[in-house]
Amino acid sequence: MSEFFDPYNADRPLMMKCSCGRDHTVADHHAEVAADEAARVLRQRSESAEFEAYSNEFIEATLVKAIFPHDEQRRRFLRAVGKNTAMAAIASVLPVASLQAMAQEKRTLEKTDLKIGFIPITCATPLIMAHPLGFYKKEGLNVEVTKTAGWALVRDKVINKEYDASHFLSPMPLAMSLGLGSTAVPTNVATIQNINGQAITMSVRHKDNRDPKNWKGFKFGIPFDYSMHNFLLRYFLAEHGLNPDTDVQLRVIAPPEMVANLRAGNIDGFLGPDPFNQRAVYEEVGYIHTLTKDLWNGHPCCAFGTTTEFIQKNPNTFAALYRSVLTAAAMARQPKNRELIAKVIAPAQYLNQPEVVLQQVLTGRYADGLGSIKNVPDRADFDPMPWQSMAVWMLTQMQRWGYIKGDVNYQQIAEKVFLITDARKHMKDLGHDFKAGPAYVKHTIMGKEFDPAKAAAYAKSFAISKAG
Repeated sequence: MSEFFDPYNADRPLMMKCSCGRDHTVADHHAEVAADEAARVLRQRSESAEFEAYSNEFIEATLVKAIFPHDEQRRRFLRAVGKNTAMAAIASVLPVASLQAMAQEKRTLEKTDLKIGFIPITCATPLIMAHPLGFYKKEGLNVEVTKTAGWALVRDKVINKEYDASHFLSPMPLAMSLGLGSTAVPTNVATIQNINGQAITMSVRHKDNRDPKNWKGFKFGIPFDYSMHNFLLRYFLAEHGLNPDTDVQLRVIAPPEMVANLRAGNIDGFLGPDPFNQRAVYEEVGYIHTLTKDLWNGHPCCAFGTTTEFIQKNPNTFAALYRSVLTAAAMARQPKNRELIAKVIAPAQYLNQPEVVLQQVLTGRYADGLGSIKNVPDRADFDPMPWQSMAVWMLTQMQRWGYIKGDVNYQQIAEKVFLITDARKHMKDLGHDFKAGPAYVKHTIMGKEFDPAKAAAYAKSFAISKAG
């Protein structure tokens, strides 16, 4: 008989489910088998000497970048003291194998059973894939990654200590620390989960109305008020002469519900996370109007973090989590792994998406819904550096749109929330005299430079804002 059912076999029950006996569809069964095999291959790759060297270098480069935000500073330092002296000095404050700088030179894990929340979107790829690939377990952690319905629920579960750490939208820890929309709870961004990887997706009803200047009266979905999606969409609309508070409607919609709302005509478009932009194309209800990469190439979206209290009470556990997620990010950055990663995160317990949708997002070769196949390899990427200048930009937009009232001490807030190792201070304590500078870099958003040193003037420079 077929692999599906066997209605005329007297020795077998007629199960209206998968022939393996579990209560799932045959398609789900095949997806799980493919995911298990992909995870096996990726685990094998992660255990190779080549990847171990690559991963260690990736983590070290990420942390060294925190000491030297500008590459010219690093080169000047190397020329001044030599490679061997520089390596010894850096290793003394950033021992890569143990990350003792973050673990306070202790090795015993304070807590090993952890619960981590995530929203089922590709932004969470490093946090998710660290589970089936065994990266948490390798660090001595027993981690349960828990799919969560929406961002407000993620926030509340972290605040109530139901989650030990979580996938966050990168502005959320800023808002949580400031008490915006919730009780104030100091919260930290440890790593950025992903950069780019979002898009403005419009209904196919508007295929012939692609000029944003003509979108007055439209309704748009965003996943949360304190999100890069909200801030980037507002920025984009305002740059095209539309006031996002008066000329259009912005509706908070959980990412998994965005495509259904687009199909039903409840919204005209959304700026949301993948895979739902690509899923709208797959369902033939939407087209990809603009990748957020084209608004700000390298912009942060989601982050991995936890409360300041958790880090203070569990520094070694936090360091182990940090290593796990950075190792996963190192693997996710390699293009050769992307198709396998799509298989690993596709099943129901993770993203519950067609593998072909995830492959299009992660490889950057995708259908745009307008009849073209695009090839944008960095449509989504995974750079873990939580630049404090990114946090400053988010704060300027919170101020611009009335989420924060009055004057803002941008740098003080950014440095409390976005964790950049304090190794710069330790380097100076060791007597290495170099000008490292703060962890701030300039960014270009829609062709305009953002200088974090001039944040207050920047926040007041817009013709369209809440005040305007």
